[in-house]
Amino acid sequence: MILMILMIMMMLMMLMMMMMMIMMMKMMRMRRMRMKMMRMLKKKKKKKMMMMMMMMMMMMMMMMMMMMMMMMMMMMMMMMIIIIMKTMMTHTPPPTTPIVKTAYAQEIRMVL
Repeated sequence: MILMILMIMMMLMMLMMMMMMIMMMKMMRMRRMRMKMMRMLKKKKKKKMMMMMMMMMMMMMMMMMMMMMMMMMMMMMMMMIIIIMKTMMTHTPPPTTPIVKTAYAQEIRMVL
C-alpha cells in the first residue's frame, strides 16, 4: 500500500517535470517572438506586428491554463494521498451505513 502511494508520488513528480520542461520551451519561444517583434517595430511592419501580438496573447493564455491545470492536479493528488494516509492510519473499513457515508463525504468535502 505504502509502496503504491510512493509509486504514485514518483509518477506525479515525473509528470510535473515534463510539464515544466514544456513550459521552459514555450518561454524560450516567447522570448524569440519578442525579439522578432522588436525588429518589426524598428522596420514598421504593422500587420505582421498585430499577428505576432495575437500569437503572444494566445501563448500567454495557454500557459496560464496549463499552470491552473497543474495546480488543480497537485491539489487533487494531495487530497487523495491525505485520504489514503488517514485510512491507512486508522485501519477502519470504509463506512457503509448511509448516515456515516454522508458524514464521510462531508468530511472529505471539508478537506477539499
